[in-house]
Amino acid sequence: MINVLFAAHSSRWPQYEGPLRAAFKAVGLEVDLREEFAPEDVDYIVYTPNSPLTDFTPYTRAKAVLNLWAGVESIVGNKTLTMPLCRMVEPGLTEGMVEWVTGHVLRYHLGIDACLAAQDGTWAPVFPPLARNRRVGVLGLGELGATCAGALAALNFQVAGWSRSEKFLDGVTTFHGADGLDQVLATSEILVLLLPLTPATENLINADTLARMPQDVRILNPGRGALIDDDALLAALDAGHVAHATLDVFRVEPLPPDHRYWAHPNVTVTPHVASETRAETASETVAENVRRGEAGEPFLYVVDRARAY
Repeated sequence: MINVLFAAHSSRWPQYEGPLRAAFKAVGLEVDLREEFAPEDVDYIVYTPNSPLTDFTPYTRAKAVLNLWAGVESIVGNKTLTMPLCRMVEPGLTEGMVEWVTGHVLRYHLGIDACLAAQDGTWAPVFPPLARNRRVGVLGLGELGATCAGALAALNFQVAGWSRSEKFLDGVTTFHGADGLDQVLATSEILVLLLPLTPATENLINADTLARMPQDVRILNPGRGALIDDDALLAALDAGHVAHATLDVFRVEPLPPDHRYWAHPNVTVTPHVASETRAETASETVAENVRRGEAGEPFLYVVDRARAY
């Protein structure tokens, strides 16, 4: 019997208990899944960073911590977490992100906001360019970023993607390193942020990088709130250099009611809905990693502690 501790936030237990049990059964594992175990009896820990569990020292038998979130920035530095930490990658999360990103890129591309605002009886058609003449940049080419970049390329957008290290994607012009970042920033009419949050990416969108972007750039951030220096973005919006921003993630969530983003005419706030981990498909990822652990195979999506993702 394999002992799996469900140490994610307790509000997730009703959502995940059934799908996890079904997923473990589907891969042929006999699992005792509970919210409580003696720490020394636990083989695997299913986790979310908002869990009350912060000290992993007593879990001497645990083979891995399996995170239900894609983001690990709030836990990767935990000194007591010495076993492998696996982030969540699952089809539902990826599909949802692709839908959010492509939807909002198309919204910007087609000028939907202007149409919604122009309902005063004035007939004033404005025709957008074709997608093949619209330049879209994607910062971050991990699982989510690469899939979104590919989906945008499939819609015939000119897509430029940037990552820390060199990558190649069909239909996407890829860049890496500092020089590559400058090229993507300088040419993107619509910029999508899908980077992990690390010391190197925090405040990457700041007064300096914003100044390198074209006039009237539009910014989408479904990645991490702290990728953006909020004061710098607001200043660029106020000055008219950035035409609009659609923001799904923030440094503090829920976003405080008095935050300037709510009232700014050129900001759209979406309340962290760009994508959600789906219990059924996420449970399959968890079960596969437990199966791998028991079979002595490498875990999927292991976090590189040095890179913090």
